[in-house]
Amino acid sequence: MASSTKKSSKKTTFKKNSGETVFINGSGLDVSSVYKIAFSRASLIQVAIDEQAKKVMAASRQVVLDIAGGTTPVYGINTGFGALSNKHIRPADLEKLQINLIRSHCTGVGRPFGREVVRAIMLLRANCLCRGFSGINPEIVELLLDFINHGITPVVFEKGSVGASGDLAPLSHIALALIGEGEVEQEGKIIRADFAIESIKKRPAKLGPKDGLALINGTSVMSALGAIALHEARNLYKLADISAALTLDAVKGTDKAYHPEIANLKPHPGQLACTYNLNKTLAGSKLINSHRKCAKVQDPYSLRCVPQVHGACRQTLMHTLEVVEREMNSVTDNPLVLLKTKEVISGGNFHGEAVALALDYLAMGLSEVANICERRIEKMMNPVFSELPAFLVKNSGLNSGLMIAHVTAAALASENKYLCHPASIDSIPTSTDKEDHVSMGVTAGRKLLEVLFNVKNVLAIELLCNTQALEFQRPLKTSPALEAVYQRIRTHVATIEEDRVFYRDIQNIVNLINSNELVDVVESIVGELK
Repeated sequence: MASSTKKSSKKTTFKKNSGETVFINGSGLDVSSVYKIAFSRASLIQVAIDEQAKKVMAASRQVVLDIAGGTTPVYGINTGFGALSNKHIRPADLEKLQINLIRSHCTGVGRPFGREVVRAIMLLRANCLCRGFSGINPEIVELLLDFINHGITPVVFEKGSVGASGDLAPLSHIALALIGEGEVEQEGKIIRADFAIESIKKRPAKLGPKDGLALINGTSVMSALGAIALHEARNLYKLADISAALTLDAVKGTDKAYHPEIANLKPHPGQLACTYNLNKTLAGSKLINSHRKCAKVQDPYSLRCVPQVHGACRQTLMHTLEVVEREMNSVTDNPLVLLKTKEVISGGNFHGEAVALALDYLAMGLSEVANICERRIEKMMNPVFSELPAFLVKNSGLNSGLMIAHVTAAALASENKYLCHPASIDSIPTSTDKEDHVSMGVTAGRKLLEVLFNVKNVLAIELLCNTQALEFQRPLKTSPALEAVYQRIRTHVATIEEDRVFYRDIQNIVNLINSNELVDVVESIVGELK
């Protein structure tokens, strides 16, 4: 993705309140850019098509128009779709063909996707179409970007895609809004799409040959879900290392197992990164120095094996990031216009298998973070191991302390286990068996976001517990970085002196996680974590 002054191979730098215009051309988008545009206010970041991309799109469009004016049947331009691809459509009916396609494919059900998810979907669909292999009318892609730029968000339902032939149903609801027949959210209200289009002084899209099919036949929904999850997961993996280090100090564990030479003898990249983070975060701890010569020889696996477990989980992120960013910058619709030969060829780039498998893999990695985190919480609850008051509260018995906070963490960790049943291993034939193998990529993405939500809350509970456990180690202090985490949490969550309503404390820490304040405060002291 390119800014107005840099080549397209360079990443765009986003500046708060810059009113920046970002030019897309079908390549160079990364997960962070997608996230920032999706979560930004429309007035802060505007998106436009790169001028060179417009030229390629126009040439591709002309190929489609030439075919539409002829008599040779070409799939997606002058034929029916899917199992009806053998039906030749008269030139006079081509506009009706595309409109019927959009209307008939709007079959989504369930809750609507959140505003940010839909913005990410629209951005990725536009980026794909900008490559110039789709033959779509460039004016329709301009209108799609107008939706992003003016804060118009189509109502798109979560359920209805099997991940091939593309994310048809959810993308159709966006296309329906573009032609002025759907519903959208604008300024917090659900209104008719034609009203919203009129409010920005534009006209609904007029569909010509192939336009409707180009809008809906691709992997933009599953890729958008993956991009949002990846951005948040990248920060969660760092926070998991920070929280594990804080728990280690709070129960007076040993950092000997985090010796860099141990990691170097098993040099998985994730393990090396986690080991680096743990040592950076724990540097300067007075608590660790206070018990160097104690009788403890080994900690439980949930403390001793953090580099090995967190490290392996981090590698699910590394792989999924590679897959999703490649998919985001790929041409994923069908059929495709090859400009060099002026051919329109039907293939299978709409199939989301690569993304579906990767999203399932990342969900498993995140779930394991919650699993080992829950075990560390249990160790803090248990006075036999921790030598701290039961459930981390004075006068336990009269007070239950954090007993049920741990139960919530256990419930979330357990729920993740069934959510991690891979969607990608399923397939159900559709379209009279023409589409006989599908990816279930959107299902994988939806489950991934639910796992992510659960992991955030499990980490919030661990941070609620380890900051409380630290109170019983005073006057000794942990490292400067971890003391900064403790202080930031204490500005929102008071020390627990007796029982109170704890769900508010958990939510306050989740808010800190969402704002990335806890990772930021550590990195401001030790430098960027891996």
